[in-house]
Amino acid sequence: MAGLLVVVAVMGLATPLLTVLFSFFLLHVFSFKGRSKSLAVALLLVAVAAVCLGVMIFLARTFVAAPEIGERLIPKLADYARGWNFELPFKDLQGLMALVKIEALERFGLVGILGTNLLRQVAFVVIGMVVAISLFDNAAIVIDRDKHTVKNNLYSITADEIGRRFELFYKSFHTVMGAQIIISSINTIFTGIFLFAVGFPYWHLLIVVTFLCGLLPILGNILSNTLIVCVGLTVDPQHAVGALAFLMIVHKCEYFLNSKIIGKRIQNPMWMTLLGLILGERLMGVPGMILAPVILHYIKMETSRVAVEHKAEEEQPLAEQSPE
Repeated sequence: MAGLLVVVAVMGLATPLLTVLFSFFLLHVFSFKGRSKSLAVALLLVAVAAVCLGVMIFLARTFVAAPEIGERLIPKLADYARGWNFELPFKDLQGLMALVKIEALERFGLVGILGTNLLRQVAFVVIGMVVAISLFDNAAIVIDRDKHTVKNNLYSITADEIGRRFELFYKSFHTVMGAQIIISSINTIFTGIFLFAVGFPYWHLLIVVTFLCGLLPILGNILSNTLIVCVGLTVDPQHAVGALAFLMIVHKCEYFLNSKIIGKRIQNPMWMTLLGLILGERLMGVPGMILAPVILHYIKMETSRVAVEHKAEEEQPLAEQSPE
């Protein structure tokens, strides 16, 4: 498993691994406790089609809303900074774009590279779904076990151990992501009610971003809260302060849910989770941040099953001192 994770990090295979885990998770949910595998596969394909349609709608609206938010937010940020005797290097959206040198992206062909990487990730997602469906249909590694002349052969024993490792790794994913999805859903519901009641601009986009960011522990809430406060600033400071106060209260209340839902399942200290997120992002990007808590939980579960015997140190009798 350690070798597998190294290969995944070095060769950039975190996306297909995450796709396999998510698809396998959904297949088990849609199978209604294994009653119908065909129905589970059909529901998975329908869900994927719905998600693809939703992503296209979300991106289309985001491409329209993002420039509008920037044009309204950046001048106000410049005014607030000027009020504190601090001059920003840009005053509007055009100035910010010139500062980050958007033209350089086109000049050096980075847009084409991004397009190629996007197509590669889409292919990885499709391959991961096919692998997950194949595993869901038949997860056996050794198919012709009865034909082996030697029953306890090296191949069969190794395959059985690999199967146990992957089963434990999936259980860690099921535990961590199941808890994270519950917490993200609860946070999204309360945040959505607040944004809709207050009349926040682009509230429908912010709800989607809140749920997606909620899949990342700790840092996800920081990202979504920052975006919501920034959108609030496009209206007036009162909206931003009110949103910040509400989000702080909601997250304080969520600590009780975290202790009940996540705390009892994962039980990792915050510093360890943050360190895992940083290492996961540096090694595998955003998929690595999602996989980091899963890998931490798997390491904990794997090593917790290994018994270590401690032999009590025998007390050595003190040597009698000879009178000299």
